[in-house]
Formats: sequence, C-alpha cells, structure tokens
Amino acid sequence: MNHNLIEDTQALLGGRAGDAVATRRTALKAALGVGYAASAMPIMAQTAIKTPVTGLVSGEVTIDVNGFKMPAYRSAPAGKTGLPVVLVISEIFGVHEYIADVTRRLAQAGYLAIAPELFVRQGDPTEYGEIAKLQAEIISKVPDAQVMGDLDAAVAWAGANGGNTDKLAITGFCWGGRITWLYAAHQPKLKAGVAWYGRLVGNTTPQNPAHPLALVGKLKAPVLGLYGAADTGIPLDTVDKMKAELAQGPAAAKASEFVVYPEAPHAFHADYRPSYRKAAADDGWQRLLAWLKRNGVA
Repeated sequence: MNHNLIEDTQALLGGRAGDAVATRRTALKAALGVGYAASAMPIMAQTAIKTPVTGLVSGEVTIDVNGFKMPAYRSAPAGKTGLPVVLVISEIFGVHEYIADVTRRLAQAGYLAIAPELFVRQGDPTEYGEIAKLQAEIISKVPDAQVMGDLDAAVAWAGANGGNTDKLAITGFCWGGRITWLYAAHQPKLKAGVAWYGRLVGNTTPQNPAHPLALVGKLKAPVLGLYGAADTGIPLDTVDKMKAELAQGPAAAKASEFVVYPEAPHAFHADYRPSYRKAAADDGWQRLLAWLKRNGVA
C-alpha cells in the first residue's frame, strides 16, 4: 500500500475534477500570479486563513539548480536583509494557495520563506484529477536525492537574496513532513525542522532508499514532529518507534520532540480541507514559532 497515497487522501471528501476544479485552479493562479503553478485538485473550500501581504514581498522566483530553472514561491519582509530562512515543503499537490499562504505567515513573523516546486521535472500536479494517477505518474518518480539537491539550491538562492543561511529551518506537510526529516539528516547548516504528519517508515525504492526511522543516526538538527492520533495513515506505533530511536541517537536526535494531538486526523493544519482542526493547527503553529526561536533560527 502506498503511504503517500494513504496520507494525502485521508482528509479528502469525494469531489469532482471537471469544471469546478478548473474554476478553482484559475482562481488560485490569479491569486498567485499569472503563470504560477497552482494545484487546485484537492481543494474542497476556500482557505480559512488569508494572510495579508502588507509589508511583504511575495511571489514567484526562479532558482537555478545546475542549469535547471526551478520555480518557487517566496515571501519575505519588504526591504530587509539578513533574514532567517525557512524552507516550506508542500504536500503531493504542489505549491498552491495554502502553501503560498504558509510562506506569507512566516514572512509576517520575520522570515524569508521559500516553497520550491519540487515535482516540476516529473510533471505538473495541477493537470491531475485523480490522486492515484498523480501518485503513480509524478510523485513516485521524484528521487529523494533530487529533492535534497533542489533544497540546497533554494538555500543558496536565499543566501544571495536577503537570507541569512546561518539561521536555516525547514517545515513540511505530509509528503513534505517526510522530506523535513530527510533534510535534517542531510543539511549540516540546518538548525531546526518542523514535520507535520510526515510518514516515518515505508518501503524502500531506488527513488526513496531510506525513510526517517533509518536516518535518525544522521540527524544534524532537532525536529519537532506534529502528528494526529486519529491519522489512520500514520500508525502511532511508528511514532513510538521513532521516539525510541531518537532517544538512542546523536544530540540532534535526542533534542527532537513529538506532539500528538489526540483527536486530530491527517492534514489537520490544511485549512482548505475538511480535515482542518483549528485548535490543533493553531497550537502547532505556535509551537513551530517557538521551536524556531528555541533553536536559534529567529
């Protein structure tokens, strides 16, 4: 059973891909800017949170990755440099309005936040009306090594565009939650990670040769894991296994923590989906901000 598919379909209620999807996609592209990829497939309602752009610079940028032009959405306080940097990693649906708004929330808190389009070489999630097909034709073909390289390029871009990469963090949701753990085992400059309901175990493949549980010994920064006890795609016993492994790991592993919200389902932070749980989402967000400050990112 594919865990990405399980995780990113937990909160979706039936929905049709026809004209309604096209309309939502058009609206999101208009909100994000002409030409900006905006996945609308999973959206069941408007985002609950609308972060103002007042005082911010927000929009699409292009990041060079060894000659490949990778699009990304970035938000930052206008006119400021030396900003702490947060990478924002999307679900399997790509960088749409919810993810863009997360970057604006972080920018309003004083960060340069960047959400790279990590699936762009394999395809465009906005073209898919079926999650299983999206998973099979795009997501399963994205190599972890490619993602790590893309994120390193995003960090380099940030350093050249007003960011202080000595104050570097990452946060991600579902698919991006898993990537958060992986990047914490990859990037020595990272100071903190916040993983929202990312899977911890799974089958190994050439594209995904290792999962977070197997990488605890390589963690270079502490990670805060925010998970839901009602998430049927991520069994709590895998969280328990991760906790036990972290307790035996290096300093960054021992400094990592989990918060499990008793009644929260998968994707409880996703305010555009029926899975949204405001109390858990708000508490998790405050914990994220405190975690970044505690670990020297703010």
